[in-house]
Amino acid sequence: MNTFDMLKWLGEKDPVKLEELFREARACAVRHVGTKVYFRGLIEFSNYCAKDCYYCGIRKSNTNVIRFSMEEDEILQCARAAQEMDYGSIVLQSGERQDETHICFVEDILHKIKAATSGKLGITLSLGEQTQETYERWFKAGAHRYLLRIETSSPALYKKLHPADHSFSTRRDCLRTLRKIGYQVGTGVMIGLPFQTHKNLVEDILFFKKEDIDMVGMGPYVPHGDTPLVPADHDPEENLRLGLVMIALTRLILKNVNIAAATALQALDPEGREKGVQAGANIIMPNITPTDYRKFYRLYDNKPCLDENALQCKSCLERRIEAAGAEIGYGEWGDSPHALKKSM
Repeated sequence: MNTFDMLKWLGEKDPVKLEELFREARACAVRHVGTKVYFRGLIEFSNYCAKDCYYCGIRKSNTNVIRFSMEEDEILQCARAAQEMDYGSIVLQSGERQDETHICFVEDILHKIKAATSGKLGITLSLGEQTQETYERWFKAGAHRYLLRIETSSPALYKKLHPADHSFSTRRDCLRTLRKIGYQVGTGVMIGLPFQTHKNLVEDILFFKKEDIDMVGMGPYVPHGDTPLVPADHDPEENLRLGLVMIALTRLILKNVNIAAATALQALDPEGREKGVQAGANIIMPNITPTDYRKFYRLYDNKPCLDENALQCKSCLERRIEAAGAEIGYGEWGDSPHALKKSM
């Protein structure tokens, strides 16, 4: 598939043709990553953030956010719960911080999670930009996957979404550092952003390929009312369509990477994540953060599943994924075949 074909699909509105694209992408996923969908238990353990991205609900300038940080014991309890529910992996996610207190906290909790689960639980980190030394410390402590969303591969668009002290090249270089250290590297973009063109989205997919990305976590842009980036012409239905097309095209171009069906899909459509799986995704991240904290970790408005506990979320997703015709890979890390092939 060439650039012209991708641009054509991004503009395609015919539901019959789109279903054909999604079926082709799902068949491609089955061929290259298998029939299973893997769960990653998501623990959003802190919403303190040093960044001020214009689109994000937990940006440091948002004074309406009630800030929190979970205690070690609470995080360990979530990790044990994930293992008891037979999730093969967890994701530790927080706002971006580079202070030594935070770095040591993460390093310590990684060691403790590995000890508490006998090393059987795979760990993905999503903790933003860090120094090489920090990434190395966390890798040695037990993390083996890292998700750092670039949000857009266009430096010009990146500037419109961030303050002047935020650097596109720094973020891109972090991805390269992570790969050099040995992490399975994930990134992703927001889809349907203000100022974004279909050409930008094609370039995003080509960026994933050029940077040799192992896993992709991307979703439709959903505004947050307490941020500067609230477009008057936001079209949720169009962003959902674009989100699903991007999953399908990324699957068809990259073939053997892991692709997540983002929670933001469900914010726009109750069946959004199932549709993501049917369009070629093979990763789901059920939220296992204690419900008392979830309402304070809102990157965008209308975030789903705020009141469901971990078991309720698991049961709901089981039904949804099985209804989408997929099998759940319980008890497995579900590493990216793209990454495993490179390590052989």
